[in-house]
Amino acid sequence: MTEPHPLDRLFETIASRKGADPSTSYTAKLFSQGVLKIAKKLGEEGVETALAAVAQDKQALASESADLLYNLLVLWAACGLDPREAYTALEARAGKSGYEIKAANKE
Repeated sequence: MTEPHPLDRLFETIASRKGADPSTSYTAKLFSQGVLKIAKKLGEEGVETALAAVAQDKQALASESADLLYNLLVLWAACGLDPREAYTALEARAGKSGYEIKAANKE
């Protein structure tokens, strides 16, 4: 049996924090603040990730990318999105150009 992907393992850990004590779990604290706050945090991390890339700071880019992925998974869990749903959406795009995908999204 293959090991679960690190993102899948992290998602399981994050999902297990729903309903946990916000004073002992940062993830539980995020959940308690609601989807709007989680989405805002994800946006902040996206900006920080982009700035690290612009600064050409590879170590900061790796760290900010990890923060971005973590917050994306928290948002998925808060919204009830199973990672497999996102993976399916990615698979559906395989072999298609970015222009093709963008055009389909405008429909």
